[in-house]
Amino acid sequence: MAEGRSKETGNHVKRVAEYSKLLTCKYGLSEEEAELLRIASPMHDIGKIAIPDAILTKNGKLTDEEFEVMKTHADIGYHLLKNSNMRILKAAAIIAQQHHEKWDGSGYPNGLRGEEIHLYARITAIADVFDALGSERVYKKAWDLPRILDLFHKERGRHFDPDLVDLFFESLEDILRIREGYTDC
Repeated sequence: MAEGRSKETGNHVKRVAEYSKLLTCKYGLSEEEAELLRIASPMHDIGKIAIPDAILTKNGKLTDEEFEVMKTHADIGYHLLKNSNMRILKAAAIIAQQHHEKWDGSGYPNGLRGEEIHLYARITAIADVFDALGSERVYKKAWDLPRILDLFHKERGRHFDPDLVDLFFESLEDILRIREGYTDC
């Protein structure tokens, strides 16, 4: 539902799922947890189903007021998923709420920092940002790979968990293989 409303491709969520699973494995978690994250991470933006179309599909930069509305998708997603008894949906709820938190505490919705941010959300954030930057959207052109990698170097320890950024770079060949396997038309 969220993909269809926000005009992001199904391949975006597939790539985020596979990048997340790869990084989870590289981090040293079990295959079971990696598979859990592969299934839960695509629900990171489920809260966007409640964002008005005029904001969600706007062709251009959001105003400050529009961005404040857009930011509510994190808590909305959490509240949509949090009451489930299913482990996958509980993980997805945490990811939905925390995937815009930043390592340095400057993210939203709660200003969490460092390891206060759940590992699943820290992993999904890297997967989501990498894929979103490399994908064309109604409001932006796709970035080229060197520009994306430069941003990840700069945001190591600011936006992103530094250990996970290191794993991202160590896994770059595999990540690029995943990206090539799920290209957008």
